[in-house]
Amino acid sequence: MAMNILVTGISGRMGQAVKQAVELNPDTQVSATHDVGQDIDAALAAADTAIDFSFHGFTPELLRAAVAQRKPLVIGTTGHTDEEKAAIVEASQSIPIVFASNYSVGVNTLFWLTRKATRILQGYDIEIIEMHHHHKLDAPSGTARTLAEIACEETGLDPKQDVMHGREGLVGARPQRQIGMHSLRGGDVVGDHTVIYATEGERVELTHKASNRMTFAGGAVRAALWLAQQPAGLYNMQDVLGFTD
Repeated sequence: MAMNILVTGISGRMGQAVKQAVELNPDTQVSATHDVGQDIDAALAAADTAIDFSFHGFTPELLRAAVAQRKPLVIGTTGHTDEEKAAIVEASQSIPIVFASNYSVGVNTLFWLTRKATRILQGYDIEIIEMHHHHKLDAPSGTARTLAEIACEETGLDPKQDVMHGREGLVGARPQRQIGMHSLRGGDVVGDHTVIYATEGERVELTHKASNRMTFAGGAVRAALWLAQQPAGLYNMQDVLGFTD
């Protein structure tokens, strides 16, 4: 029997891509769609799970409904506040949740490679560059934030204190224990991310470029199918793919 999936944020680009990915997968079907402002309880009641690519301010309402109905969630929305992230963690004590900044297999490979490279290239300057279409609301992207968090974990840096978002003016020499973050916006770019490791005499670059949103949408559907077999808890796409450190 096909899994019934509620697709939220249906008016957005990712919502439409997820709907298409669900319809293309023989093991899933769209039971309902939803946009912010509509009744989430009724939409979720007909579903086995929900895939959410909407707006971070909607997450608390979605969590409330999912916990009440004991429905698993796949959350791909980015830009959450600390309070909203805490609410996701709390809800995961009652229901299984996959919460990831990116559902692409390629990007999650980039996450894995970034962790490995950062461990090996200790002492290298790290800069992160991301580019998206001119409609994107948040900056930096959730994927770029995840890359910075991985680099910080491996170098003992603080994502809130040691990540420099752009540079302007006479900022002085670059501190070694700092990660540069640069967000570009323009055209219809789906998503480009590069992590640069630079030192005297050489530079290493890890890059992922997405040309179609279906790579993210297909990964989210894969996560939804995987999540159906999991107990309550908070998971990410690395768990879905079986990646280990």
